[in-house]
Amino acid sequence: MERTVVAIVGGGPAGLLLSHLLHGSGIEHVVLEARSREEIEHTHRAGILEASSVQTLVEAGLDRVLRDGERHDGIALRFDGEDHRIDLAGLTGRSVWLYPQTDVFVDLANRREADGAIGDGGVDGGEVRWGATVTRVLDGGAPSGGAPHGGALQDSALQDSALRGTRDLPGVLWTDAQGVEHELRCDLLVGADGSRSTLRHTLPEAQRRTFSHEYPYAWFGVIVEAPRSAPELVYTASEHGFALISQRTETHQRLYFQCEPDEDPDGWSDDQIWAELQRRVAGPDGFRLEEGPIEERSVLRFRSSVVEPVRHGRMLLAGDAAHTVPPTGAKGLNLALADVVVLHDVLETWLARRGGTLRPDDDVLDEYGRRVSERVWRAQHFSAWMSSMLHSHPGETGFAARRRVAELRTLTSSEAGRRFLAEGYTGWGPVLGGPATTAATTSTTTASRGR
Repeated sequence: MERTVVAIVGGGPAGLLLSHLLHGSGIEHVVLEARSREEIEHTHRAGILEASSVQTLVEAGLDRVLRDGERHDGIALRFDGEDHRIDLAGLTGRSVWLYPQTDVFVDLANRREADGAIGDGGVDGGEVRWGATVTRVLDGGAPSGGAPHGGALQDSALQDSALRGTRDLPGVLWTDAQGVEHELRCDLLVGADGSRSTLRHTLPEAQRRTFSHEYPYAWFGVIVEAPRSAPELVYTASEHGFALISQRTETHQRLYFQCEPDEDPDGWSDDQIWAELQRRVAGPDGFRLEEGPIEERSVLRFRSSVVEPVRHGRMLLAGDAAHTVPPTGAKGLNLALADVVVLHDVLETWLARRGGTLRPDDDVLDEYGRRVSERVWRAQHFSAWMSSMLHSHPGETGFAARRRVAELRTLTSSEAGRRFLAEGYTGWGPVLGGPATTAATTSTTTASRGR
């Protein structure tokens, strides 16, 4: 059995950012991630970063986003076969950055490796362990759903005086890549293990409330080898359904079109995919997509969920483990990073008040949920609104379809409407809440223009 201060389950961007911030604060911790680093690096995901997310990365010493990311000052809403640009920077003074989630992960993993957290060392200081699968959550000494863990591991561990008393602490049982079982106890347990979170499902049913919504459509996504079709993201609403035109690099595009949730991506030929995409973006302005070989394809289902509360005793949830949003509003990764910044701030306060005891004032931890809740629900509203406005719906009447187009026309023809969308798309205020840090945001934008 091992002992640390903070145990983090999940080594994606949220878990690694928290590890990086805890390292900077000198707080001992361990990260357990079931996948290998290579597996995560090769799981391609799009990524739009809000200005506050870029600010978070830059202030954490991760400034590659300013060199390799692309600042976008606007997006286009395409309907009636024409583009209607939303000037994000002009309306809000804030931009967004096209920077894939995979790159955020690589930056964080490289930094943790440079800091010595990735390797075969002990738990001293901070460590990231790949291939570490959590099999059971231990809460207050009793495994979830069972009796206290026993056996040789327990008996031998308790002979170590440094570990006595840890049975009253939360923790996890986990197996390494060789199948060997381990026990890790901690003062605080953080679940940053994604939308299928192991930790979330151990919250007592009597205390956990899950607010969820399943959308009646999905995105058929492809990565294609072709030059860019547009300089900025294009959100298309047409009589044939929704399409999104995005970019990854100078030579690759990331494209999506609306489909059924149970669509089989292998049932489409390349020619059929291109024909469907071209049909959705066609218009009197003659716009056409640049075509090329399709390298990857997948179907992305749409779900919204929020778990409340995000704290149970000494266990806290962050990122997708606590909430998920549909990708339309580009909020998922940004919410996860914002959660972590707030959580780190609350943990510093909690540990400072501990006074060297194992029984600090746990009520301080409730501040985390209070501070992130408003942002989470704003993001849920914005993502659901964008999705509803841009997608056709099963069984949609002619009236409903015309009403959606009227909403788009009203929105784009009104400065107030365009500003409302721009404020939601670029994010609301700084990560930590309170007065807007205009100077910090401006300095980040200025730095990016010099790349």
